[in-house]
Amino acid sequence: MTGLDPALKRLSAAGIAASVNAGRTSAVAIAEDTLARAAAYDAVQPQIWISRAPREDLLAAARAIDARVAAGETLPLAGVPFAVKDNIDVAGFETTAACPAFAYRPEGSAGVIERLLAAGALCIGKTNLDQFATGLNGSRSPYGIPRNASNLAYVSGGSSSGSSVAVAAGVVAFALGTDTAGSGRVPAAFNHLIGFKPTKGRWSTRGLVPACRTLDCITVFTDDTADARLVDQVVAGFDPADPYSKPLADISRGQTRIGVPRRSQRNWFGDPESEYLYDRALENLAARAELVEIDYAPLQEAAQLLYGGPWVAERTAAMADILASDPDAIDPVVRSVVEPGAAVSAVDLFGGIYRLAEIKRHADELWKTIDIMAFPTTGATYRVSEMLAAPVALNSNLGAYTNFVNLLDMAALAVPAGIRANGTGFGITLIGPADSDRALLEAADAYLGAANLPSPPPLDLEGKMQTVKLAVVGAHLKDMPLHWQLTSREATFVGAFDTAPSYRLYAMAESVPPKPALVHSEDGAPIKVEVYEMGVAEFGSFVVDVPAPLAIGTVTLADGTSVKGFVSEPRALTGAEDITSLGGWRAYIARGA
Repeated sequence: MTGLDPALKRLSAAGIAASVNAGRTSAVAIAEDTLARAAAYDAVQPQIWISRAPREDLLAAARAIDARVAAGETLPLAGVPFAVKDNIDVAGFETTAACPAFAYRPEGSAGVIERLLAAGALCIGKTNLDQFATGLNGSRSPYGIPRNASNLAYVSGGSSSGSSVAVAAGVVAFALGTDTAGSGRVPAAFNHLIGFKPTKGRWSTRGLVPACRTLDCITVFTDDTADARLVDQVVAGFDPADPYSKPLADISRGQTRIGVPRRSQRNWFGDPESEYLYDRALENLAARAELVEIDYAPLQEAAQLLYGGPWVAERTAAMADILASDPDAIDPVVRSVVEPGAAVSAVDLFGGIYRLAEIKRHADELWKTIDIMAFPTTGATYRVSEMLAAPVALNSNLGAYTNFVNLLDMAALAVPAGIRANGTGFGITLIGPADSDRALLEAADAYLGAANLPSPPPLDLEGKMQTVKLAVVGAHLKDMPLHWQLTSREATFVGAFDTAPSYRLYAMAESVPPKPALVHSEDGAPIKVEVYEMGVAEFGSFVVDVPAPLAIGTVTLADGTSVKGFVSEPRALTGAEDITSLGGWRAYIARGA
C-alpha cells in the first residue's frame, strides 16, 4: 500500500493563496502537506522527479512567506507549491535537461521562476522530461519513465512528463513545462489537465535550456482555468533580458466561429474512442457557435517543417556541444532525431523560412473567417511498451495536431474533453492567433461550463489490469450454450446495449450450436448485445477459440462508442436467414421455441 488516497483531491493554487493570505492556514502547513503527498506518491512513481528541495530548505522558504503575509503583504501565490520541468533554471537546483552529463548549477533562476517566487510560490523540485525536451511521450529519460497518472501502463505524454503527473497526482497545485511541438499540451490531455501554452514572448524564456530557441515557450499545467489565469497574471510580461520577449498584449476574439479540421482530414491512428470523444466535444461547441471546417493541409505542412524540415537543425544547434563532446550521453532515440540536423544547409533553411512565411500568410487569412480553432490535442494514446517498440513513428502521431502551433505563432490551451475506457484522458486544444491568450481562457471557461465532463478517474497506484470490452450477440449471451467461454475467463458483465442502427443479423445455416452473424449494413437496425469485460490475456485466449466464419472486429453501439465484438466473413451468409427485424438473438431463439 502507498498510503495515498486514489481519490486524492487536487490542489487549488487560488484556494491555497486565499487561505494563506487570510490566515486560515500557513505556508508552513501547506509545505508539510505537500511533503507528505510527495513522499506518498514516491511509492508509486518516484521517477516523476529529478531533484527535490530538502525538507528544511522548503520549510524555511515557507516560514519566510508566512512572515511576509504577517507583515501585511498580500501575495497572489502565497504558499502555493509548484514543480518545475528540469530544463528551466531554479537557483539551488541543478539543471539537467534529463542528461546527467549536461548538468550544471545555474547562478540564478529563470525569469518566470523569479516572478513566481516573488509572488509567494514554493518550489518543490525539478521534474523529469524527455531528454532535451525532444519527444511527446515521456519515455526518453535516463531518470525513468513517468507514466500516466490514471493508468500506469500508458504514456504520460511529454516532453513535460513529470510536471503533468505531479499535478495530476495532487502533489503540487501547478507545474511548469515547456512547449516547442506540443510538450505543454499532450501531457495535459493524457492526464486530465489544463495545459496553457502562451503566445511566444508572453512569458520570458530567460533561463530555459533551448530546444528550438525561436519557438520555445514555457507553459503551465493546472487543474482548472482559474489557476492557469492566475499563473499567467503573475509571470506574463516583458523581460528585457530575453531577446525573444515582447511587450504584453491581449487581443479580443469572439467565439462564434470555430475552425475544425475537415472530417476527411482527421486521423485517429486506429483509436475510435478519440474520434467519438472529439465528435462529442464538437457537439458541445456547436450548441453555441458555428463550426467551420477548414483545410488542415497547409497547417499540417507547416508541422512537417519541424522535424521533417530544416527546423530540426535548431535542435541540433542547441545540443551542438554535447553532440560533439559526449554523444553517447544522449538518449539513442533523441540522438537519432537531432543528428540529421547537422546536414541541413543554409539553402535548406532559407527555403523552409520562405515556405513557412507563405503558410503563415495563409493562417493569417484564416483568422478572418474563424475566431478560434478547436483541434484534437492528440488522435490517440499508447502504452509505454508500444512506444518503446516504435518510438519515432508513434511519437510523430502524437504531434499530428500540435506541431504547427508554435511555428505559426499561435497561442493554445489544452482542455479535457473526456475519458477513455482505459482511464487516460482525451482533450481538445483551443488555438488562436498571437496574443489571444485571455480570449482562449474565456472560450475554455464557456466550453467546460457546458460540457458536463466527468471528474478525473482515481489515480492508478499499483498498475491496473488491462482489460477489453467485448460485445456478444448470440451463443455467448447469458444462459446461452457458449456463455461458459466468458465465465471461465472471469469476464464481468458491463451491461445490455443496442448497437448503432447500422447492422443486420442473420441466423447462420448448419451452425452447431446455433449462432448468428452480425454484419455491418447501411440499411441496418439496432441489434441487442451484451457487453462483457475481461483481461487482455483472457481476451486473447478467447479470440483464439472463435471459429470461422466468425471473427472479432469492432462494433459501434447506439451511443456512438465502440467495443470489440463478433463480426462475420461474407461466407457466413450462405444459406443464412435474415432475422434483423427481430432485433436480437434471444427473440429468434424464443420464436423457435
